[in-house]
Amino acid sequence: GGKNVTPAPLEDWLRAHPLVSQCMVVGDNRSFITALITLEPDGLQHWRQMTKKQDVPLRDLVHDEELRTSLQKAVDEANRLVSRAESIRKFTVLAVDFTEEAGHLTPSLKLKRDAIARDFAGEIEGLYRK
Repeated sequence: GGKNVTPAPLEDWLRAHPLVSQCMVVGDNRSFITALITLEPDGLQHWRQMTKKQDVPLRDLVHDEELRTSLQKAVDEANRLVSRAESIRKFTVLAVDFTEEAGHLTPSLKLKRDAIARDFAGEIEGLYRK
């Protein structure tokens, strides 16, 4: 582990998925790569209709197996772009999006990695504990 990863190709690929709003790959000084994924409201609305899950609260939906399976397919496809060492092994779905107002995005919508890593430290640690 400990290899530096260029996260942009993975993040860009995942961001193109209809269910994904934002994605931050985590892996510096870690034994493997993980990702935080936020949900795209329009894509999620469509997915909810297709799966008849309109009434499931978002905080529960982020743990939904069907949703995670859809996202896992996207992660698997993104992983084809990179070596095994650089591939995303685990991810977590966040119930909130990264926004400029929350201090997670720059005005040009680039990720503020340090702020995100700080604010979602618990979620990141959880990925490495399991």
